[in-house]
Parts: sequence; C-alpha cells; structure tokens
Amino acid sequence: MAADAPPTADGGLNRGRVLVSLVMPTRILVVGGGGREHALARKLALEPGVNEVIVAPGSAGIGTEPRVRCVAVEPLDPDAVVAVARAASAELVVVGPEAPLSVGVADALAAAGIPVFGPTRAAAALETSKAFCHDVAEAAGVRMARARAFAPGDEPEAAAWIHELERAGSGAVLKQDGLAAGKGVIVTDSAARALELAPSFLVGREPGRPALVIEERLEGPEASVIAICDGTRAVALPAARDHKRLCDEDRGPNTGGMGAYSPLPDLDDQAVERVLRTVHLPILAELARRGTPFRGFLYAGLMLTADGPVLLECNVRLGDPEAQVILPRVAGAIGPLLLAAARGGLPASMPTLLPVLPGAAVGIVLAARGYPGDPRRGDPIEGIDDALAQGALVFHAGTVARRRPGGGFGTNGGRVLAVTALGPDIAAARAAAERAADAIAWDGMQRRRDIARDLPRAIPEPVG
Repeated sequence: MAADAPPTADGGLNRGRVLVSLVMPTRILVVGGGGREHALARKLALEPGVNEVIVAPGSAGIGTEPRVRCVAVEPLDPDAVVAVARAASAELVVVGPEAPLSVGVADALAAAGIPVFGPTRAAAALETSKAFCHDVAEAAGVRMARARAFAPGDEPEAAAWIHELERAGSGAVLKQDGLAAGKGVIVTDSAARALELAPSFLVGREPGRPALVIEERLEGPEASVIAICDGTRAVALPAARDHKRLCDEDRGPNTGGMGAYSPLPDLDDQAVERVLRTVHLPILAELARRGTPFRGFLYAGLMLTADGPVLLECNVRLGDPEAQVILPRVAGAIGPLLLAAARGGLPASMPTLLPVLPGAAVGIVLAARGYPGDPRRGDPIEGIDDALAQGALVFHAGTVARRRPGGGFGTNGGRVLAVTALGPDIAAARAAAERAADAIAWDGMQRRRDIARDLPRAIPEPVG
C-alpha cells in the first residue's frame, strides 16, 4: 500500500483532508451474491494488477469468472465477513447489497482496520429509512417530493395527508419505511385507493417509529445517478434508467427492476454534473455535519419533471440492474478509486464524471415464475452458453449449479439472470440484448420486451 499523501492546502473542498495516492488493490472482497455483485466482481477481476476477487457468498455462476473465487459465508454476520476478509488478506472490501450495510458490516470491517467501501450503519439509514432520507434532504436543501411519515396509530393523519394531496391535484405514493428490496412502493391512481392501502403499511410495525412515508406523485421519466463518494467528494458513474414494473408498457406490480439502459438521452453529462452538485454533494455535507460521513456508492433516484430533476429516494449501493449496464461502460479501473474513497481521500484532481467507453448498454432481466411474489425455484435453465456465444454478458442473480449429468444452472430466486449487450447506440445494444435473451429459456420465465424501446428525448431544464 502507498503511504498517505500530506493534507491538501488548496483552500477548497479538500482543505485538511488526507488524500490517498491511487493504488490498485490486488485482493478484493465483494460482499453479496446477486447480479450487482457479479457485475462488480467481473469488472474488478478484469482490472490490471488484481490477482483475485473473492465474493462472499457469491454463487456458482459468479464463480465462473476468471480470477474470481466464491466463499460460503453469511453476509449478514459482521464477524464472519471480517474473518473472511482477514483470511483472504483483502486489501479492500466492497459491500454490494443494502442488507449487510444495515446490520453494520462496514462498521465491523472499519473497526478491524480493513478498508471498506460502503457506508456505516448510521449513514446507511439514507436507504433503510425513507423518513430519515427526507429529513437529511430537507436539511441539505435538496429538492424532494413533498412527503410525510407516519407510525402505527397515525391512520387519521395519513388519511388527512392523502386528502390534502388530492386537493392540491396530486396523487399519493405509498412507501414502506425500511428495506423492501425495491418492492415496497405503491403508486396509487386515486385517493380512494391510497386510503384503502395505507393502513396495511402500519399493521404489525413498531409503535412510535415511522413505518409509512406518503409522497406526492410526480410525473416524468425516472433516472439513476450513482456516485463514488469518500465522505466529502463525489465522482459520478454514467447515468442509467431501470424499468420497475413487471410487464411491458409499465404495467403490473413494482419489482426490483426488470431491465436497464445507459446512457440516457434526456440526462446528458452537464445535467449529471448539476445533479452531483445539487444532490450528492449537499447530502454528503449534511451527513458529515451530523458526524456520519458517507463513504460508498450514493444512488440518487430522480424524477425528471418538467421543472427539473427531483430526488425520489437515496440508496446506499449500486442499483440492480443498473450496475449491469453501468459497469461495462466504465473506461479504466475503478479499484483504485474505491480504495481511495474507502480511505477517505479521492484525489482533488479527479474529474466529476468517470470516463466511459463509447456506445451504450442495455440489460434485460429474466425472472422466475411467480416473481415478485413467491418465485418458483429449481427450473433448469437452457441457453446461457448460446447467449454468451453471441457476445452478451450474462450476470447471475438467482441461479444454482445443477447436480446432474451435463451440469448447467437452475433457477434459485426471483430475478434469475440479467442479459446485457453493448452497441454503438441504444438501439443496437437493445437489439443485441433482445437476441441474446431470446436464446435463454426455462419453464415460466418472465421478461419484458420493451426495455429501452421508448426513449424520452427532451432534457429537462434545471430550476432557477
């Protein structure tokens, strides 16, 4: 490891901070086992100087990547993750999913002196509590959808707020306060429907603690801007858009995401820089002011309204399936940046946007029968090799190795695979992704066929 550089004296954003020279970690531990972690492991394992990427617990599918090794471990057990990191002599740990962050895995690694890219449990409350996210955003001066939080016993107040939104000409969006794997959101189309559903969010929840956040319903396309953050500074990854609804034409229930694409025709580089300046940096400053500096991937979920981008939510990790279209587009190594951010010092000379490869990426999620409710497991998957032979990337999110002659994989989760293709533009990438996804099949497989098909054109102007 390189020694810490002396504190900067530029009088600006980096005053008094310790910068770390960029060094490639040679052994990296990625915590998690889904499609996002597969994309992370693949990206890191391909970077020059990386000897090994250990994924805990990973999966048989993730373990097919060169220089990637999977280790069985309970990712929600902080002590077990620390033990794996020590046994592997990991020079950097990257925590993929939100659940390990919510139980303090990053805290335990930091206490053990192991560089970890992922926020503390306190900072991860940006995602684990939507009420906390609104509170931080308000204090930071970041524009969000108008919202109020409600605890069990607040049913009359919740109903009054729904009626107030209705009088203002807005529908209501009901959000579970807490982790919901991207599925704890219901966008209602009438006050009557919101009034009918709101009490169900409060049943069985802890008294006196927010359980439901009700937001005004905004209109416009959504966008995801994710940044690598070191507690003060932020460097943006390419913007992406995922498709939350299960079925074509944005019908059906919300899911964790049925596909994604990048770049966005309605959010260019200048707009991404504005988002970084008006959303990410103020939130980082507010968290630092509260004594909970944020080091990790800060995900801003935005609504691109006619009045400019509005923050809908913050996540504290890479999106899934956004990671599967973002990371293949990044030019150059991210390992040194993640290590520098984990140690609290992205170089002052870093650009605000990571360089990207030319072209576009489109990813299509293939889901099991029954998803997003009770997904069926154990169905044999056919055609993965055919999709790979076409040049597509196939990221394993919920698969298991089949113990039978011929091997192969079977389904073992809701979102099973993400099939990503690159191309000179979105249309070409989409066509390639569709062809590759067509090669894969299992009984009851669900997928959308309109990912990246209908693209917004206008770029919303910023407010003010």
